[in-house]
Amino acid sequence: MSKGPVVIEVTRGPVVESRHEGIAAVVRPDGTVVASWGDIDTPILPRSANKPIQAMPFVESGAVEKFGLGNEHVSLACASHNGESRHVETVRAWLKKIGLSETDLECGTHPPRLQATIEALVREGALPTPAFNNCSGKHSGFLSTAVTYGEPTKGYIKYDHPVQRRLREVMTDLCGTDANAFPYGIDGCGIPTLATPVRHLARAMATMADPSRLSSKRAEAANRIRAAISAEPFMMAGTGRFCTRINGALPGVAQVKTGAEGVFCGMLPTLELGIALKIWDGAGRAAEVAMATLLGHLGVLPAAQKDELLHPPVKNVVGLLVGEMRPAKSWLG
Repeated sequence: MSKGPVVIEVTRGPVVESRHEGIAAVVRPDGTVVASWGDIDTPILPRSANKPIQAMPFVESGAVEKFGLGNEHVSLACASHNGESRHVETVRAWLKKIGLSETDLECGTHPPRLQATIEALVREGALPTPAFNNCSGKHSGFLSTAVTYGEPTKGYIKYDHPVQRRLREVMTDLCGTDANAFPYGIDGCGIPTLATPVRHLARAMATMADPSRLSSKRAEAANRIRAAISAEPFMMAGTGRFCTRINGALPGVAQVKTGAEGVFCGMLPTLELGIALKIWDGAGRAAEVAMATLLGHLGVLPAAQKDELLHPPVKNVVGLLVGEMRPAKSWLG
């Protein structure tokens, strides 16, 4: 496994307690590498960081128009959400629109992310359902696509299902190499996750940022997805989340998406660039600071949030400030 020079430090008092290493690429739609750190030809599993790409067939299918869906549904199709009430109720209402229910979701069930939501379930004597899964919006998009094309809804998560084959076709078009040749693992929500070189993942994001070389239908879908993320940043993640904060602060300028195990991707339409990064130890906290650092390096980090995003505080259990996270000077200087 290639290590890289992207380094995020965590301090406690005057001491550097932890260091997170990674790789990153900033790429144009034609594949030109604008900046890179580490071996960007290393394949990584994008996990949820490429959900905007996975939403492309859903938007292309015409399901949004067919079922009277809106920006909140398109953004939710790209989301790794907290399982807050608006996320859950939107998923349930969406499935009803397409003639299905939570029993058709094959993403599984896990507890919601926020303690307040967990406590609300306890007070109600209720258990989480598949709609609470952070990937339930993406899966609702998959089901909507299958229903629109008249395909079987059962087994839509399988590698050889038409829904998943369509995703590989889109990925091939966006990243400029045959995604069918990529090795794959199974993601937390059950779908295949394709081992994609960081260079190609960043190019796919750049192509979504500037889809002018794509067919008109595909370009329109990319534009619609970016617009929905900007219009409904809460649906992308939820209360207090990095993706919601950045996408809300930079509408039309940046659309970013986290993934498990330290992956982060971003589309920068005003700069016609794409970003992909991987923190090798899988730390999401370091991936957020790394993405903020790259946005700052490219001149688009929100000024009002700059210090907080580049130097998030480390607090102990009683709320005292005991350290910070920060990009190491050895990375960008």
